[in-house]
Amino acid sequence: MPQQAAEAARPKRQYNPRLEMYKGIWRRLRKNKSAVIGGGIVVFFILLAIFGPMLTTVDPNATDITNKNQPPSADHWFGTDNYGRDMFTRIIHGTKLTLIVGFVSVAIGGVVGVIFGIVAGYYGGWVDTIIMRIMDILLAFPGILLALAIVSVLGGSLTNMIIAIGIFSVPAFARIVRGSALSVRKLEYIDAMKALGASDVRIIFKHILPNVTSPIIVQATLRIATAVLTASGLSFLGLGAQPPAPEWGAMLSAGRTYMHDAPHMVLIPGIMIVIVVLAFNIFGDGLRDALDPKMNN
Repeated sequence: MPQQAAEAARPKRQYNPRLEMYKGIWRRLRKNKSAVIGGGIVVFFILLAIFGPMLTTVDPNATDITNKNQPPSADHWFGTDNYGRDMFTRIIHGTKLTLIVGFVSVAIGGVVGVIFGIVAGYYGGWVDTIIMRIMDILLAFPGILLALAIVSVLGGSLTNMIIAIGIFSVPAFARIVRGSALSVRKLEYIDAMKALGASDVRIIFKHILPNVTSPIIVQATLRIATAVLTASGLSFLGLGAQPPAPEWGAMLSAGRTYMHDAPHMVLIPGIMIVIVVLAFNIFGDGLRDALDPKMNN
C-alpha cells in the first residue's frame, strides 16, 4: 500500500507529441545501419574540419623541393606533392574548405529556394507561375554547367564558387517546398487561421514552414554531397579554390600530371571526395526513410 500510494503521488510525465515524434525518427534511423555508418562518417569529417587543423604543426603550404613526390611513409603519412608539401596536413586543412563550400552553398540555395517555393505554393496563381518558370529555366541547364557558366562570369575564386553552387541549388529546394506547401495550405487549420485574421507572413512561417521541414532537411543533406562534388569539379578545372589553397579538387588537378610517378597525389584526394559524397548520400537516404510519416515506428 505505501508503494502504491507513492506511485500515485508521483507526478505523471506529460505527453509531448513533438518529443515522441523525434523519438520515432531516431528509432527508425537507428534501424538503418547504412545511415548510421554514413552519419558517423559525416560527424567524423565535421569534427576533423573543426579540430584537425589544431592538431597539425606543419604549414599546409610549406614547400620542400628536395622532398617532393615522396610516397606515404612514417614521416609523411599521405606522402608529399610536387612541391614537397605534406599531403596529410593539406588533406586535413582541405576538409574544412570542402565542408565550408558544401554547407554554405547549400545554406544559400536552401534559404532562397525555400522562400521562393513556399511563396509560390501558398499564393499560387500568377506568382506561382512566374517563380516556377524561372526555376524551370535554371533546371534546363545541367547543374555543373550552370555553376561553370556562373563562375566563368564571376571569376574563379572560393567565394564565387560558393555563390554559383548556391544558385544552382535554388530550384531543387523551390520545387520540393512548393509541392509540400501546396498540400499544407489546403488543410482546414490553415483556413481557420485565415478566418481568425492571421497575416500571411504568420501563416507561412509559423504554420506552413514547420510542416515542410522534413523534405527540406533531406534535400539539404543530399544536396551537400552534390555541392562537394561540384566544388571539386570546378576546382579541378581551375575555376574554384585557387592555389595554394588545399582544396581536394585542386589537389586532384595538380596530381594528374604525376599520376605515374606519384599516384598517391591523385588517389588520396580522390578517395576522400568519394568517401564524403558517399557518406552524405547514404545518410540522406536514411533520413528520408526516417522522416517519412507513412513508415511504421
